[in-house]
Amino acid sequence: MRLGATGRETAFVEFGLSGTPGTEEFWAAAEAEAPASIPDGDGGWVTLFLWRGSPATIGFESWSEPVPLRRWGDTDCWYAEVRMPARLRVTYQFLTDGEAHADPFNPVGAGGDRSIAATPDAPAQPHWPVFGAADVLPVPRTRIRWNSERLGGRRTVRVHPVGGGGPVVLLLDGDDWLYLHPAMTAFDSAAASGEMPAVTLVFVPVKDREAEFGCAPELWEAVRDELLPLVAESGVPADLDRLVVAGQSLGGLSAVYAALEFPELVSRVACQSGSFWWTPGALDLPDPLGGPVGGAIAARLRERPDLSGLRVAFDVGEHETSMLPHCELTETLAVRTGATVRVARSASGHDRAGWRHALLRDVAWALA
Repeated sequence: MRLGATGRETAFVEFGLSGTPGTEEFWAAAEAEAPASIPDGDGGWVTLFLWRGSPATIGFESWSEPVPLRRWGDTDCWYAEVRMPARLRVTYQFLTDGEAHADPFNPVGAGGDRSIAATPDAPAQPHWPVFGAADVLPVPRTRIRWNSERLGGRRTVRVHPVGGGGPVVLLLDGDDWLYLHPAMTAFDSAAASGEMPAVTLVFVPVKDREAEFGCAPELWEAVRDELLPLVAESGVPADLDRLVVAGQSLGGLSAVYAALEFPELVSRVACQSGSFWWTPGALDLPDPLGGPVGGAIAARLRERPDLSGLRVAFDVGEHETSMLPHCELTETLAVRTGATVRVARSASGHDRAGWRHALLRDVAWALA
């Protein structure tokens, strides 16, 4: 640990914190500086996380194993110095006494119990406002009650016209983009700046991700025959002939599956970190990613379907080492089918916090 050889009075000065750890002066400084990062000398970073009062562990989303915090002497200061690679944005939370908490010193939240940290060299994410853990995100006023016969059950779908409305953008895992990440506000900002055309966002909730986002037709039959007619009747301007599907992880898999099997419905896709390792039964294996590279989608693409009418943007986190082979093969095979393909990498692991800029960029590109 770097702090082991540092004097008690100046222990955290290199991270920009003044005062003796555990004092009120110190905690006041922490509110302005934590989490703080300094270069590690090898091209990466060391980031200081602080927690006050009780033993805790940091849980990172799909990037690192949990990191336990250490106590500073007999004070109420608990800390961890975490080595991070260059260009990383990651969601995390403090785990203590069986509960999860957002970082009280970090203003960048993701829902009520998570925060987002970024290394100083992580690219900016313009248009995404800062919302703290205690803030309530704005949600669209228009609600659709979708009672799906094909999928079973009732669900609430929110609809928001960006810039007055236009082509429909289906946001899979819609509740995450409503309640954890302020997609409505970000799309509004991007449209106001001219970086996004007018669109109509449809936040599609999911009840069972594994069942609904696997390569099965029921979801897309339900979208085509049940949901989109409800959107057309909602009173919100909606161009259903220029539909974009945006999905991440299993949602990205489902979006590309829809383009393959429902080309008359889906011809524009924004896919972040698609789960292209997926094959039937893969989720029951000890290592779901250890099967055939590219999974079921690659097998389908090898049949060389004519995808000349498809525009698909692929993005995957730079730090998703196990995902990269599956995504790279899928990208290559998609090009061979005649699709118009865009490929990019985000400064993240498998984490919605890192996909946010790609979502805006790739939806705009799909509609170009």
